[in-house]
Amino acid sequence: MPDKAVWHSASIGVVERELETSVADGLDSRDAAQRLAAYGLNLLRMARGPSVIGILVSQFQDFMVLVLLGATAVSAYLGEYQDVFAILAIVILNAALGFVQEFRAERALAALRRLAAPHATVLRDGALLVIDAANVVPGDILILNSGDRAPADARLVECHGVEVDESVLTGESRPVRKDSSAIMRESAPAPERLNMVHAGTVLTRGRGVAITTATGMDTEMGRIAGMMSEASEGDTPLQRRLAQLGKWLVAGCLAICGAVAAIGVARGEPAHAMFLAGVSLAVAAIPEGLPAIVTVSLALGVQRMSRRRAIVRKLSAVEALGCATVICADKTGTLTQNEMTAVAIDLIGREITVTGAGYSPDGRFLQAAREIKPAADPTLRNLLMCAALCNDAALSWTRDGGRGHWEVVGDPTEGALLALARKGGGDLLRLASKHARVAEIPFEPERRMMAVACDGPDGIFTFVKGAPQVVLDLCDSRMSSGGADAAAVGRIPRERRFDATVAAGAAAMASRSMRVLALAYAPGNLISEGQGGAPAVGARLVFLGLVGMMDPPRPEAARSVALARQAGIRTVMITGDHAATAEAVAREIGLSTGAASDGGLRLVLCGEELDQMSDRDLEQIVDGIGVFARVAPAHKLRIVRALKARGHVVAMTGDGVNDAPAIREADIGIAMGRTGTDVAREASAMVLSDDNYATIIAAVEEGRSIYDNIRKFIRYLLASNVGEVLTMFIAAVGGLPMPLTPIQLLWMNLLTDGLPAMALAADPTDPDTMSRPPRRPDEGVFAGGLGLRIMVQGTFIGICTICCYLLAGMWLGHDLETARTMAFSTLVMSQLIYVFHCRSERRALSEIGLGTNRFLLAAAAISVVLQAAGIHTGAGRAFLGTCQLTVIDWVLVLFLSGWSSVLTAAARSVYRALRRANALSRQSESRETGEKCSQPAGASRNSRTQVE
Repeated sequence: MPDKAVWHSASIGVVERELETSVADGLDSRDAAQRLAAYGLNLLRMARGPSVIGILVSQFQDFMVLVLLGATAVSAYLGEYQDVFAILAIVILNAALGFVQEFRAERALAALRRLAAPHATVLRDGALLVIDAANVVPGDILILNSGDRAPADARLVECHGVEVDESVLTGESRPVRKDSSAIMRESAPAPERLNMVHAGTVLTRGRGVAITTATGMDTEMGRIAGMMSEASEGDTPLQRRLAQLGKWLVAGCLAICGAVAAIGVARGEPAHAMFLAGVSLAVAAIPEGLPAIVTVSLALGVQRMSRRRAIVRKLSAVEALGCATVICADKTGTLTQNEMTAVAIDLIGREITVTGAGYSPDGRFLQAAREIKPAADPTLRNLLMCAALCNDAALSWTRDGGRGHWEVVGDPTEGALLALARKGGGDLLRLASKHARVAEIPFEPERRMMAVACDGPDGIFTFVKGAPQVVLDLCDSRMSSGGADAAAVGRIPRERRFDATVAAGAAAMASRSMRVLALAYAPGNLISEGQGGAPAVGARLVFLGLVGMMDPPRPEAARSVALARQAGIRTVMITGDHAATAEAVAREIGLSTGAASDGGLRLVLCGEELDQMSDRDLEQIVDGIGVFARVAPAHKLRIVRALKARGHVVAMTGDGVNDAPAIREADIGIAMGRTGTDVAREASAMVLSDDNYATIIAAVEEGRSIYDNIRKFIRYLLASNVGEVLTMFIAAVGGLPMPLTPIQLLWMNLLTDGLPAMALAADPTDPDTMSRPPRRPDEGVFAGGLGLRIMVQGTFIGICTICCYLLAGMWLGHDLETARTMAFSTLVMSQLIYVFHCRSERRALSEIGLGTNRFLLAAAAISVVLQAAGIHTGAGRAFLGTCQLTVIDWVLVLFLSGWSSVLTAAARSVYRALRRANALSRQSESRETGEKCSQPAGASRNSRTQVE
């Protein structure tokens, strides 16, 4: 067999000869065994991933984890075993979470294997056999029936009304009609190969015979699996920022702590004591709780998102979604409902809009905004009866957890017609249920129509549906606007002008990307035996009207796209559907009305145009494309990579197998939970349980809120640690005795870096969260002046603590132990007061309110009680080396603790005033420069005014 044969471009005879098989008898058993040995099992084989041990070991190679292990060793050396157990618990928790997430991600490849059909019916040695799908080989003759999943790629040799659901492979929203006689061009993409069936696709109608052309990794699905193995999963922005932050923190803290110890030794302090002080300060200064607090913040966000029907599989993806700049949304099932819906009826002279979405029977019929009741409109009533009876589908109500939804059993188009009929009301359905089918002509692509004869309470009627021109040719009249009931209908003879009106109505619906069917009926059984014994319908039908169907956008889609645009996020539609259909959906949800800020969106770019572009060419234009239509899996992967190359943080949504490689390659992969395949879910970082695009926008809001909260406790932790380090450093440089003992440093570390910092993770979302643009992908953790605020606040905390230390000894005349206790308390209380000012970077504490975060109030109260217990109980004083303070001592402590925040607020106000003044000055200079540049050369402003 040629390595790169294009069987869809060859005739059946050529395929049969090249594959050395017989359509009449199939392969013989010995030949099949030889081919199985040569080509291997019909399975998807992937590159071997990392072992379980390898995944586990990799969790302990993270930089911050190594720092935590170092802090554990230091704490053990100091005998602080509570710290040892706490830090080890943090390390184990993070390693376990990382292991589970990575292990589950690798299961995406195993999920691909589960899509393969377990059995296949083949023709071998002239007899039909049912074999394991894994044993299918090239040249096998497959027997396919409605409902079968194709076990391999195959060329159709017989085709009897075959329609195939290829949505998991191509993104098509409706079944594709197959034609075994078609000869396709070699470059035809998968959606256009009308003479082929592909592995993993399902026959929704008809039966066929096909020659197997490719198995295993040579199939279309196999090529997708290969792309999945190539797709990389890089670190999210949060992981990169934390890695960068950890390195700077450790280097800076170790340098300063070493300097403190060295200065102390140089002053004549005992080397052992200064070593312990330096090590204790290092343990206190390095925020070892930061990874745990990040995990807590993400976990709280995950809980909130689960209540909004977004299931997060990788915690870090929540934050990454918050800085997404582009959402690549698969049209079918994501922006649309993946449910064919009858949306319009043309009664030839009367246009009726049908409300409701999907297969739900809820909806109304509106003519010029006025509701029409089918019971009072004979033409509409008969059309709905035809839709209900000329139909082989069924609708079922399926429970999905606490909710439910309607599903179609059978062809989606017939499901849409059945849902349309159900909207006519219970009386119509009860009447339809009293009709029994006595004759039928099943739908076949060659015939392009279906007819049934049904016997009911009013006698036998023939109902027909099909392509407009085919049905029109069978009609000799049309139904008048009068008519008392379904049995006595006024007829108007068919005329040429009427034919033109029907054609114009069908064309108008088709231009709106609708699938158009015509319906007709007549009293009596008009189905008879035609020429050659084939059934035929007598050309005496009464034309009823046209029905337009489409896969409609979700009701929330337009609003969600607008919200995304408001938040500075561009939505890009990626679909395997036709360009016209994609364009219609894009216009309806607002993708085509982007302003200049959207980069001047080009509405549609097709997959064939992508094939003509290099990766560099695609990168240059990708920012200006709004819709990618007729794309293949490889195209989706290229699009995501091009967007990432342009510096975007990309979220990719999808539900089919064809989406899996791009989902894994994107920064945030999002799968549909209800309609999505196992492959898409396993490859994703987040799953939407309600398949609702609006949920993605809610997740964006949560992601931004989580990142804001992470910045809040980074601001709090680092400013507090700067204050601690600076206190010790000033004392060392000034020749003062150390203001805190090692055990006090560790106690303060547990007291202030624990509960209060974690409570910041529960802070509510700021009202303006979705009015801000996304963060730049390369934005650092200290962007927006955060680093300056940390240094200023830390400096004031350190200065106020040293002032309290000095005043306690010089002004109040306390001994060293009492002065240390006061400095110790000032440092703790300064941090507990400052934590409330960290709740927002844009609003003052008076605007936020103290009671809007009850967890923070409780955490601060617990820390205050524990600090007081460490000073005013015998056990606490013995453990911490403190002494009891008087009321006057506490007044000084609280005054200086609060004064550090007052100084910071004052400095912030001065800084903002200077920035505003500087901005106004630049604007003034810019206006003056612009005015000068706009004047003619050598002319002054006054002379120009005089000329004017």
